[in-house]
Amino acid sequence: MDNRPYVSWDVIENFMIDTFVKVGVPREDAALCADVLMESDRRGIESHGVNRFKPIYIDRILAGIQKPITDIEILKEGPTTAVLDAHDGMGMVASHKAMTMAIEKAKKYGMAMVTVRNSTHYGIAGYWATMATNAGMIGITGTNARPSIAPTFGVENMLGTNPLTVGFPTNDEFPFMLDCATSITQRGKIEYYARNSKPTPAGMVIGNDGEAMTDSDRILIDLTTGKAALAPLGGIGEELGGYKGYGYATVVEVLSAALQAGSYLKMLTGFDKDGTRRPYHLGHFFIVIDPEAFMGVESFKEICTEILHELRDSKKAPGQERIYTAGEKEYLVWLERKDKGVPVNEGVQREFIELRDKFNLPYVFPFENK
Repeated sequence: MDNRPYVSWDVIENFMIDTFVKVGVPREDAALCADVLMESDRRGIESHGVNRFKPIYIDRILAGIQKPITDIEILKEGPTTAVLDAHDGMGMVASHKAMTMAIEKAKKYGMAMVTVRNSTHYGIAGYWATMATNAGMIGITGTNARPSIAPTFGVENMLGTNPLTVGFPTNDEFPFMLDCATSITQRGKIEYYARNSKPTPAGMVIGNDGEAMTDSDRILIDLTTGKAALAPLGGIGEELGGYKGYGYATVVEVLSAALQAGSYLKMLTGFDKDGTRRPYHLGHFFIVIDPEAFMGVESFKEICTEILHELRDSKKAPGQERIYTAGEKEYLVWLERKDKGVPVNEGVQREFIELRDKFNLPYVFPFENK
């Protein structure tokens, strides 16, 4: 049973916006960043929601390795393409600009791709693909990240968790949304385990000795120092197809770096050769396809929806009551949480109180009245 207290969406949103503004983020950008974080919690993807508000965004701004004001530079632009430089600003702000451009170009020409370099963490990847599905289009996005995944037959963390995310518009109440890392798990999930004093399940992380690691706090340290690595999708070695996850992670790495002449692999550690923290210089890509340029959006949505419904209606394994398609479980979480708010664990509660007191913000949270 989940006994965590719930905080209303309005309180969470206003608190994060006010805190972002206190560290120098313009209010309009702060509202966007807060919405991206809340979207994770709306979908039940808590590894990328309010859990990351302080450590991934506020702390990095205060440390000087992420700029609160995002100065977006268009390095190159064509009818269906563009390359942006975020200059170490807010990754969500740069991503919103990039996806907006891609949607506008795709509406005119049928397809478009926009890439970004020198960016920072862009939040839940599905947020950007959903911008496209909301416009009746197919959205594809990915980003590289600090090294976490070991190549097949290796133990050194070389690739980021590198999500490859695809969204399709449908005739259901929710789009098809495949939003997942190319590793078995992602760093944010291990951060979630650590915050809740839980071990990481065996098989998700390997040490330099090739053995599985389960101590979540130790893993977070060793991922940073290169003494641990995440296993790619499929697991360690080739027997269960780990080379497939490794290959897809490499695809995302290339598309997040090579087209925009950006940083990659060990360049993304967040530390210089002397061990001093520095900006991450992440890269992202955004692809949009307009079904109207093919056989029409209504035709696409009809066939896409039929495929998804047939999958859900197919024969179920013994003991299973339901088959899901990507994005369905997240929609069900939203139905459950829309009137309840965001569940906040004790670690995040402490962080909220710390930030409130630090910036003298006028909030009294419901979990303080227990």
